[in-house]
Amino acid sequence: MSTSNTRSPVKTDTSIPRRPLLWMATALLFTLPPFFDSLAIWVPWLFLLSLALKFWMEPRGYRLRSVVLKLMLVATALTIAFISYDSVRGVETGISLLVVLMSLKILEAHTAREFRVMVLIGWMLCLCGFFLAQDFTTALCLLIAFALLVVALIQFHRGAAPGAVWPPVGTTSKLLLQASPLVVLFFLLFPRINAGFRFELRPFRSANTGFSDRLSPGSIAALANSSQIAFRAEFPGSSTRPSGPMYWRGLVMWRCNGMEWRAPYEPRSKSPSSTLAIAGSGGLPAPSANAKEIQQRVTLAPNGARWMFALDRPIKAVPGAMLARGDYLSSVQPIRKARRYEVVSSEFSRGAITAKERAEALEVPASISPAVRDLAHSWTVQNHDSRGVVTSALQFFRTQGFSYSLTPGEYEDLEEFLFRRRVGFCEHYATSFATLMRLAGIPARVVVGYLGGEYNDLGHFFLVRQSDTHAWCEVWLPEKGWTRVDPTAAVAPGRTSVDLTTFLETSIASGQMGGRSNTLIARLLRSAVFTNVRFIWQTLSYQWDTRLVAFDADVQDVLLTSLGIASRGTFFLLMEILLVAIALLAMYLGWMQLRTRSRVDRVKALYEYFCRKTARLGVRRDPCEGPLDFARRAALSLPNESNRIRQIADTYILLRYAPQPAPGMLDTFAKEVNAFGARTRH
Repeated sequence: MSTSNTRSPVKTDTSIPRRPLLWMATALLFTLPPFFDSLAIWVPWLFLLSLALKFWMEPRGYRLRSVVLKLMLVATALTIAFISYDSVRGVETGISLLVVLMSLKILEAHTAREFRVMVLIGWMLCLCGFFLAQDFTTALCLLIAFALLVVALIQFHRGAAPGAVWPPVGTTSKLLLQASPLVVLFFLLFPRINAGFRFELRPFRSANTGFSDRLSPGSIAALANSSQIAFRAEFPGSSTRPSGPMYWRGLVMWRCNGMEWRAPYEPRSKSPSSTLAIAGSGGLPAPSANAKEIQQRVTLAPNGARWMFALDRPIKAVPGAMLARGDYLSSVQPIRKARRYEVVSSEFSRGAITAKERAEALEVPASISPAVRDLAHSWTVQNHDSRGVVTSALQFFRTQGFSYSLTPGEYEDLEEFLFRRRVGFCEHYATSFATLMRLAGIPARVVVGYLGGEYNDLGHFFLVRQSDTHAWCEVWLPEKGWTRVDPTAAVAPGRTSVDLTTFLETSIASGQMGGRSNTLIARLLRSAVFTNVRFIWQTLSYQWDTRLVAFDADVQDVLLTSLGIASRGTFFLLMEILLVAIALLAMYLGWMQLRTRSRVDRVKALYEYFCRKTARLGVRRDPCEGPLDFARRAALSLPNESNRIRQIADTYILLRYAPQPAPGMLDTFAKEVNAFGARTRH
């Protein structure tokens, strides 16, 4: 009959507060950018749908409860992932499954424990985002996501007290600032276990450069709207842009099939014999003492191919690459991470043509029509030297109604392009011109690379995008060797002086090319304000890639050598890092302790001074007596000071035990203690 052992029902946690849920949802939104770019499109959209449903379900008390339904959804996700990726293995598949599981967890979560689990999974998604991309934009988004998840967790534990929205942000900022010295220390000094900070776990399915080893009509025009970065280049020792058009050499193509060209299957290193002139070809003049050599520092984006770029023409190989026949750089290994190298180029054509190269540079397919052959033959009749033939060919493209277009359409053969439609992009003009030169008996080849780039005045570097991909021609002239000829310049002269985007905008605005009549947005984006913002963002991204992402083992060795600790071995380096980390933590803890005790010690000293004063007035405090009991006894013994004694006791308790005493309370306490006993002495 006794009810003493009856327990009251325990109140269970049935909902997640709205504020922490808002912080967490905002954080999860910042994890999405790398997912949209790398995962199957249904994965991030499912994630967004789950977040939206959660905010609709939570106020109504709904959640995903059925175990059978959960298993069905997981099985469906596995099936769709297998269909999307053709496998259940791989980084992209694994991250997709993690995102799907997080989506289901969002729909079923309703307790404090499940909220903490979602925060932990959110931090895992931040890490997975770096597996997919390490560019500056992704890093900034994931850093914001990480910080907001900390804010969500702090907000969750603070509860829904009034005015409790922004204090968690301040607490998170303090935590991150306090952790930053250790982060910097370990980033700079912790031994690298791989070649660099950037890593790529996803397999490259194809080369991501603006071209391949095959050039056909339309292959470059398709990249005109691509904003992907190909590489960045700066010129050490110079803060200004070089004069003249910049042709970034990437690949040389020798095999001709009319309007379709291709490079050799395997690039061959340039042999020393290529510097010897063959009989009858005429010797080449030696390089002039004033021949201009240009040094470049190139940061190449990962592309999965072997092409490396330099201004015409690189004069020697760089580490990890060879100078291939045709004077272009070819990497020994596929470029799967950002690569930074320095190369020196010269405009002078070094070397001569061999008999084998001459024969290869004159090959033409038998399918060339008689009309095309007659056109090339007419130039050889009119001119007695190779330079005159080249001039006549350029004049033909300049005066016969050829036009420059991003959408030239498809061509059946070279004759249709030269004599009927006459509309093309750079690859049409480069391939057709090179074929005509071979028909005229002049050795020719096609070079594919990039032309121009956007110069960043703030960071003093050129940003070359995939849209700047370009093709041009090289012909062999006995007196000059291999000479660059760009027939596109004869049709669109302004293309060689600016990047493609600027050229297209200018041409459309002037009516020279068809396009959208409304160019207001384009002009707005090219305004001074937007240009400065774009340059600042590009500079930050460049510094991120070159200073942080490119901080590999070699750069670290240079840093450690400058600090004088490179030769002590990995074990001693780890011990030194550990000791420095412990010292930093000890200094921080000591500072916090000193900061806390400095106030407490002064309060204690003032209170002891007050007790000594009361003892001189005949009221001695017992060591075991608390401040309130002592204040009551002292007030009875000293009625003239009773109000001041109670005020001193109350203030002392607040200063000693309140979490955040009011500002100025310590000064008031000191004044009251100093004033105590003055009237009694009189």
